[in-house]
Amino acid sequence: MNKALKTIVTVLSAAAVCAGGAAYAARSGHNFTAEPAAYAAILKQGARGGEVKEVQRRLKNWGYYDGNVDGIYGPATVKAVKYFQQKNGLSADGICGKATYAALGMNDSVRVLENGDSDQGGSGGSGGGEGDYTSSDLYLLAKCIYGEARGESYTGQVAVGAVVLNRVKSSQFPNTISGVIYQKGAFTAVDDGQINLTPNQTAINAARDAMNGWDPTYGCLYYYNPATATSSWIFSRQTVTTIGRHVFAI
Repeated sequence: MNKALKTIVTVLSAAAVCAGGAAYAARSGHNFTAEPAAYAAILKQGARGGEVKEVQRRLKNWGYYDGNVDGIYGPATVKAVKYFQQKNGLSADGICGKATYAALGMNDSVRVLENGDSDQGGSGGSGGGEGDYTSSDLYLLAKCIYGEARGESYTGQVAVGAVVLNRVKSSQFPNTISGVIYQKGAFTAVDDGQINLTPNQTAINAARDAMNGWDPTYGCLYYYNPATATSSWIFSRQTVTTIGRHVFAI
């Protein structure tokens, strides 16, 4: 292939990647949350997912439930929730909403519901396989996004969340959100304490979109701000894309 032809192919390939990325972002955007996954739901019979598992685990530990912790909100779970509600002075309807979450000590679920991120249907599942995440995971991811990228565009905030989730799925990193975020030296927001700030609704939405599978980084495991990064190693990583002030790499 001569030099001129090689240049044309390179330019066209880059344009195709950019166009595909733009189309994907346009399809996704704020509408990406149309398929609710791992965030606080008002749980009732038929719900599934990590949030249900956490309710079952707590009820089982406290002697209200003797079934499997399987993430399925079936008749046995409804019965256990009603029993718990009766014993704690709550309306015994078998539905797990804000008051029941609070009584169970699931404070992150309460916070997320108070921010309006609730699924009235309560499926808790996800076509992307993220249904095992809980509201605690969502809230921690939102805190990380807020601490690391609150000055970035919405896509840039989702991208930071996606990097965390890509690390969870990678054998090179811990396999939980908390393990990834609190890994020593991994995130500036943890080192300087900004992880303890209260995330805003935008950060919560970005965390939810990342959990629903939107990955503007196309699988990246790293990101950095070239204006402030001091590690020579990070500059050696292969760049995939740049969003705002962050370079995303593998």
